[in-house]
Amino acid sequence: MAGETTTSSLSVDQVAFDRLAYFALRSELLFDQAADVQPTQQAMPGSGVTFTIFADIAAATSTLNEVTDVTPTALSDSQVTVTLNEYGNAVVTTAKLRGTAFLDVDSAAANIIGYNAGDSMDQVVREVLAGGTNVVYATGGASTPSSRTTVAAEDIIAADDVRKVVAQLRAANVATFNGSYMGFIHPDVSYDFRSATDAAAWRTPANYVNPEGIYNGEIGKFESVRFIETPRAKVFTNASDGSGSTGTVDVYCTHIMGRQALAKAFSVQDGNGAVPKIVRGNVTDYLMRLQPLGWYWLGGYGRFREASLRRIESSSSIGTN
Repeated sequence: MAGETTTSSLSVDQVAFDRLAYFALRSELLFDQAADVQPTQQAMPGSGVTFTIFADIAAATSTLNEVTDVTPTALSDSQVTVTLNEYGNAVVTTAKLRGTAFLDVDSAAANIIGYNAGDSMDQVVREVLAGGTNVVYATGGASTPSSRTTVAAEDIIAADDVRKVVAQLRAANVATFNGSYMGFIHPDVSYDFRSATDAAAWRTPANYVNPEGIYNGEIGKFESVRFIETPRAKVFTNASDGSGSTGTVDVYCTHIMGRQALAKAFSVQDGNGAVPKIVRGNVTDYLMRLQPLGWYWLGGYGRFREASLRRIESSSSIGTN
């Protein structure tokens, strides 16, 4: 009808914006929980922390002579030093952005900075673990690879690979975490592994005797290993052609470890500690429009006992091959 006011007559109907901020999809921060060696009686601040490991002496299985004294055995030790390094990141927001945004930019920036701190540190730990020297190669293919560049597309992880690593850890007298070893596995590898193994061989976290002690990201227990699934598990992209050279096959790392595989050290001076600190930087421009927000950590990670850490390298049937 003539004279009716419709949506085309006025501009009062506009698209509304939800004022709740959403963020990118995020994986959980998991690797740090494996660092069970940390300084407890640090002598002084320093650029690193040195841990000392005493070696046992050889077993004395010979009988003693009634009148001859024993020959003393000298004690020996070894040391592991974790170097402290600086890590950090920051963002700067402007006064105009803060004054015109329909969302709380400061809250969003704090959320992003906090996650970036954990994300960054988790990847630092991942690289330390991936540098371990004890490596076995997956036996799920027709033949067993002898190196990373000989891992073929068919060389997926098998149950016996995990059993072999557990046997190696037990033979090396590696202590468990409350009766189980800890394993970090990529979702692509987890798909192959759980598809190939009998479901009856797995215990889900809900069926644990001590379900309250579940690790973040834990998917279940198999052959004395409690597996934690994470997309941050190290992947060597295009690392193999299956015959000894780099190619198109991605090689995945599955880390299985016992106690004292990983050490963590950090400064306790100037407000530092075991986790990164959030820092609101000084506003240095004349009109105080530019406000920095960041995180900072002075610390480091290192492999404490190589014998406590094993790495299985494999391909995945659903990865890049």
